[in-house]
Amino acid sequence: MAPSSQPSAASVASPSPANKSIAVHTTLESFHPHLGSSLQESKRWNNLIEEFRKRFGRDPTHVARAPGRTNLIGEHIDYCLFGCLPTAVERDILIACAPTEGGKGGAVNVQNMDPQYAPASFEAVRQGESGEWSLPIDTTKLRWESYIKAGYHGVLSHFFSDSNGRSPRGADFLASGGVAVEMAHLCTVPLGGGLSSSAALVVASTLAFLAAENKLGAITQGQLVELCMENEKRVGVNSGGLDQGASVFSSPGTALYITFYPKLHASPVPLPQSAPPAVFVIANTMKTANKLETSKIHYNLRVVETLVAARVLARGLGVKVGPREKVRLREVLARWAGEADEDTASVNEDEVIGKLKDALIKILPEVERVLGTEEGKRGLTKAEMAQASGLSDAEFEDVYLSWVEVEATHFQLYKRAKHVFSEALRVLQFREVSIRGALDAVKAIPHPTTRQALARQVPEADPTSTASLAAQRELGRLMNESHQSCDKLFDCSSPELNELTALARQSGALGSRLTGAGWGGCCVSLVDEADVETFIENIRKAYLPYQSLSKDELDAVFFATKPGSGASVYVVGELTEAA
Repeated sequence: MAPSSQPSAASVASPSPANKSIAVHTTLESFHPHLGSSLQESKRWNNLIEEFRKRFGRDPTHVARAPGRTNLIGEHIDYCLFGCLPTAVERDILIACAPTEGGKGGAVNVQNMDPQYAPASFEAVRQGESGEWSLPIDTTKLRWESYIKAGYHGVLSHFFSDSNGRSPRGADFLASGGVAVEMAHLCTVPLGGGLSSSAALVVASTLAFLAAENKLGAITQGQLVELCMENEKRVGVNSGGLDQGASVFSSPGTALYITFYPKLHASPVPLPQSAPPAVFVIANTMKTANKLETSKIHYNLRVVETLVAARVLARGLGVKVGPREKVRLREVLARWAGEADEDTASVNEDEVIGKLKDALIKILPEVERVLGTEEGKRGLTKAEMAQASGLSDAEFEDVYLSWVEVEATHFQLYKRAKHVFSEALRVLQFREVSIRGALDAVKAIPHPTTRQALARQVPEADPTSTASLAAQRELGRLMNESHQSCDKLFDCSSPELNELTALARQSGALGSRLTGAGWGGCCVSLVDEADVETFIENIRKAYLPYQSLSKDELDAVFFATKPGSGASVYVVGELTEAA
């Protein structure tokens, strides 16, 4: 999340999934669509339930599920408030949970099905006269239970903030921090791979605590996203909302166009249905992208560079910015273009996006003029950056550097801004190509409201041009351009990512790009479904880290996926009671 607050979920436009309630299921078929058809998934589910019984002596009451995500296009622009196009992957995190019974106080006991992650216990306590919850998290160390703690702290702070009000479930536990929960956690999302395993863990743990406290009905999907954004900040990552939004809002068969300005809004984007169909293939470089430990030279540094770039660009464009305002690049564009704060639910969304596209095309030359000077292309020192901002050294330090630790000798404002604006334009182009190539997919969507909403997005499309390979190839071209920008302008690729994406294109991918924050992790490739087995085998032979892996090990890091469903909760108790 960028340094200033996001818009309130309460004001999210009505067509957005953000206003929907959290999905709660009482049958396994609706909770996990692949459970009945996949022997591996059925075995995984049974192992989770049985292991919970073995470790805690009883059945879980709920299972929370949160998928990972792949960002099809739109990297590092969410915290600049530009829209992105992610989709949930089929792989996910499951957390089985149950309120603790008996005199265990407020202790939360968390265990992991993977033995490399040690069990942990912790408690939240009220402090001082205000009664605020305290649950320390060491942001200097990457520990898996920190994400569970973050979810717990967020639920307590939002729903049990009044120390004189209603206590968390179980009054006898109030003194030591409220309800005690036991969890067993199971993950098929590659950790540190750029598929947002950390966001999925925060979403799943937040849902598990909401379920344990009977609060699932008290929060919308949009409010859940904002709560999870706050929760992930507690572990030291300034997330922009893309990861949490994709994990929560996604629906099968579609991508999501998620925007953050002027309001949090998400709308489904159908993907072209070519013949043969194409799928997305995820390939893990086997190099872990540790956002927390490298944030001062990577992720958080990029947040600061884009924020300062926004102020310097605004100054060069004659756009007014408050002296202590952390203005974002999307906000600078809106003020420069004279945009009104339009609600995309009340106006034609294509009209709004069309104006945005025109503004992006027009501002790119201005980026060259204002930021692309000789010094700008070289990079600015801290002193030069402060001078360019128009603030005093003390003001600059306070506004941009006092709240986050970053490390750099030269700050690349020009390259970062150029990437952000050009990537935001590619997102709109990707969305347009997808919609125009997907009328057949629109017709096949069973839900009438969703079908009608998507049909309105393509009023001028020619029905005879649907399911075209040309649309898939155009999407692939945009993915390739995005990776080039991430590598050369945003410096968030890596030698491993560059090698894998190049191998993917050589092996027949229509397009391939890094996905996630980068600096390691995963890439995503668009591949004809009929060619997936050959594609995977060719890359396995060519990419050295894959050559020694067993079939199961390779499947864990290199797999095809289709757009999956968003986060939800399964009520174990209701099925047990009905049986």
